[in-house]
Amino acid sequence: MKLLGLHHVSILTGKAERNYEFYTKILGMRLVKKTVNQDDTSSYHLFYADAEGNPGTEVTFFDIPNLGSSYRGTSDISTVSLRVPTTNSLLFWKERLKQAGVQHDEIEKRANRDTLAFKDFDGTRLILVADNGEEGVRPGVPWVGEDIPKEHAIIGLGPVTLTVGMAEPTIGVLTEVMGFQYVGSYPSLEGDFPEILVYATGEGGSGAEVHIERRPDLPKARLGRGGVHHVAFRVPNEEEYNQWAQRLKDYRLPNSGKVERYYFKALYFREPNGILFELSTDEPGFATDEPMETMGQKLALPPFLEPRRKEIEEKLRPLDLN
Repeated sequence: MKLLGLHHVSILTGKAERNYEFYTKILGMRLVKKTVNQDDTSSYHLFYADAEGNPGTEVTFFDIPNLGSSYRGTSDISTVSLRVPTTNSLLFWKERLKQAGVQHDEIEKRANRDTLAFKDFDGTRLILVADNGEEGVRPGVPWVGEDIPKEHAIIGLGPVTLTVGMAEPTIGVLTEVMGFQYVGSYPSLEGDFPEILVYATGEGGSGAEVHIERRPDLPKARLGRGGVHHVAFRVPNEEEYNQWAQRLKDYRLPNSGKVERYYFKALYFREPNGILFELSTDEPGFATDEPMETMGQKLALPPFLEPRRKEIEEKLRPLDLN
């Protein structure tokens, strides 16, 4: 029973329209599902991914207008990475971000990979990471746009960074409960701080890694606009999902219990530093209620919300994603 890698990350945005513009028009990702936050149906939930909406390629956003800013600190998912094919792809993206007026850093090494850090308009800290033929979790299927060549397109999620004050409790859950293994470390690019620790699951590679940044000097983060709400990890099927539910119970980890999201099944729990983890099934996927070719074009509701469609649509603000 092994987690296959990263499933998705969910982030808070204050403006869905600008969010859509950034992630589809600038980054070239595909909007594969336009739905609602199932825990607050007055809010949109947008899913961006590869061409097929594959697990391990998804970045999702809860739209919360007038939301305050995030403040960086500990107990935080502080960076999200997106995979691209090669270092040449990073050169393409560096120029593209420059032309779009997007703040970015120089190309730098992280975990022996070439990377390019930048921020979206909400302040979310993002990193492009070059695969360069590395083995591990396979990439997704590029969503090819008019001005982004296939050989440079984003192909999935890369490592997430967890910033914590004390690493040991988080490492304990990753290794003892979730089956991650320590695979190395690399120098912090923030200054004279402890090295970043790298843990991997499944087949390994950038699509299966969690990086631990130890920063006892920082206050606790405040989640707001641009902040990462949670990170989800891939469970291959319902059988193993049931086993994970029992495993969390056996370890006496407080958790949500089984949650039916229709596009996947979920389990939520917080690791000891308070960061929200999710275990999500690969099945059944986003093409369950829409044809693959037209995913994301209409407001999709799972069957248990469909009877309330009229009520839900009346409470949602108009959203023009043209």
